[in-house]
Amino acid sequence: MTDAPASAPASDVAEARRQAETRRGILFILSSPSGAGKSTISRRLLADDPEFSFSISATTRAPRPGEVDGREYHFRTREQFEAMVEAGELLEHAEVFGNFYGTPRAPVEAALEAGRDVLFDVDWQGGQQLRNSALREAVASVFILPPSIAELERRLRARAQDPDAVIAHRMARARDEISHWDAYDYVLINDDLDRCEQEIRRILAAERLRRARRPGLVGFVQGLNREFQDRRS
Repeated sequence: MTDAPASAPASDVAEARRQAETRRGILFILSSPSGAGKSTISRRLLADDPEFSFSISATTRAPRPGEVDGREYHFRTREQFEAMVEAGELLEHAEVFGNFYGTPRAPVEAALEAGRDVLFDVDWQGGQQLRNSALREAVASVFILPPSIAELERRLRARAQDPDAVIAHRMARARDEISHWDAYDYVLINDDLDRCEQEIRRILAAERLRRARRPGLVGFVQGLNREFQDRRS
């Protein structure tokens, strides 16, 4: 009678399974014109998804009341910001409404290497630079469109935060933002905030299972093939 094939030790099987489930982090980009919903959805994702961290940008704008350096932003002088650019310490940077904003590179790289996802709430320029950066393979990007231009303006006015001149400037900028919609992996229309959020969560679930983000699968499948070979011997 042929001896039964030897089974791999349980500890080896468990370790192979753990490695197969380990993944690289996602550099997850959300972009939209101001008022289309990306900031609200970003806050919701960060509030209840422990796999997410938020990329804290550096900026040259002055802190607003209640803002803390290192929490909302890394507040820097223009000279300090320019030195960061020169030293290659930023993944992306852009000028928005007269101030500079940029993403420090080191904490993002550390998070991705540890398998944590990093959320970026950026405009199309920031998204383009991230897609062209050394971390491009980690990127998954979503652009959020408003259901109509009239609704976009209504949302901006409903905030009751900005004077007419600022709203007019945001509306003009929205046209430029929307013109870059086709550079993104996914494009959603936010006519219902809850539904749009759920669509983004489904995108995230699929991206986290993408084969290219799970290098341990190679070793796991090799282990399965060894089991086949052992059965034939």
